[in-house]
Amino acid sequence: MDLQQVKQRFGILGNSPKLNYALQTAMRVAPTELTVYIQGESGSGKESFSKIIHHLSPRKHGPFIAINCGALPEGTINSELFGHDKGAFTGAMDNRKGYFESVNGGTLFLDEVGELPLETQSRLLRVLENGEYIRVGSSKVQKTDVRIITATNKDLIEEVEKGKFREDLYYRLSTLPISVPPLRSRPEDVALLFQKFAFDASEKYRNEPLELSLDGEQILMNYRWPGNIRQLKNIAEQIAVLEQGPRIDASIIRKYLPARAENNLPALYKGKSEHSDVSERDIFYKVLIDLKNDVSELRKVVFGLVEGNQVDEEFIENNKSTITRVLTQENTVQENNNYTPVHSVNSDELYEHVVVEDQDIVADNEVLSLEAKEEELIRKALLKNNGRRKKAAQELGISERTLYRKIKQYEIDN
Repeated sequence: MDLQQVKQRFGILGNSPKLNYALQTAMRVAPTELTVYIQGESGSGKESFSKIIHHLSPRKHGPFIAINCGALPEGTINSELFGHDKGAFTGAMDNRKGYFESVNGGTLFLDEVGELPLETQSRLLRVLENGEYIRVGSSKVQKTDVRIITATNKDLIEEVEKGKFREDLYYRLSTLPISVPPLRSRPEDVALLFQKFAFDASEKYRNEPLELSLDGEQILMNYRWPGNIRQLKNIAEQIAVLEQGPRIDASIIRKYLPARAENNLPALYKGKSEHSDVSERDIFYKVLIDLKNDVSELRKVVFGLVEGNQVDEEFIENNKSTITRVLTQENTVQENNNYTPVHSVNSDELYEHVVVEDQDIVADNEVLSLEAKEEELIRKALLKNNGRRKKAAQELGISERTLYRKIKQYEIDN
């Protein structure tokens, strides 16, 4: 079965490279008995990947059960998963099979596995290692032949660091990880998914089919979709049911999106814990946006200075604060919610820094890639701190773990 056949069979739309890679990984691992760990945000379609793996595996004729670990009460979760004997606790009137016994020979999908209590994690580790479990209230060891697929929207490495998830269990679960991309990382698929969901809703409720305008499509592509596919489907169904006209434009879509829906650039994050790397991308976006505004303002100042290639010194003096701010570039890092300038320029040196020739302020060959700027900042921070990653990470405003990942990504030898 090829990729397109899998998409058609399981109702998966989109042709994003990240989505295709995740699907191809699931198809390749399906015939094996490897434990699969699916990571992705809530609503991104992790359960669909577990079904693909099961139905393309030798266990396809066996049972398949999907369990949301976060929805199981902590007091009865061991009983639900492993079963219990009569009299094991108050209310245990009879023996009960757990999911590991009921799904014997099949596949068990444990969604939100990061919500499992530590005691249950120990029991799960034994199942993964030896295929053995013990019912609650029993001393008899039982065997099970179950393939386990897990998923979570949490960063389990961070949970391990916080002591909320067993490290040995993490490495046992992540034998083969699959990363399901969030909807915002595949904007080329958003319009297609919206039209599919809206068409299905129109067919179901016998309404007129909808037509998405170009500006409406742009609004959908620019939105970050924190609820991913689930949120997109809900909004498409609302519009299909409530709107009368067949043409759906940007003004209509805006009514159904939450506030701040159209801006895909994140705001600067004000608070950051020791291990958090939420603000990393936000800071770089903020720097680039401020730089763009400063360049526009400096352009106006420079054009005011240029008159027959003669510099008006009084004009420079009146606009000294603007020129100083732009020339220093005020590249800052966030530390304890304060901003510290990286360097400053003496106001006496302003005159020689002002460009009075008739040329563009940004050179044609200047590299404006966000990744290139990110790599440059990391190299400078490491050089400044003599290769000490902890100090460099603090100055960049990111966690040491994130810095280590970036060093590997950009192949920085420090």
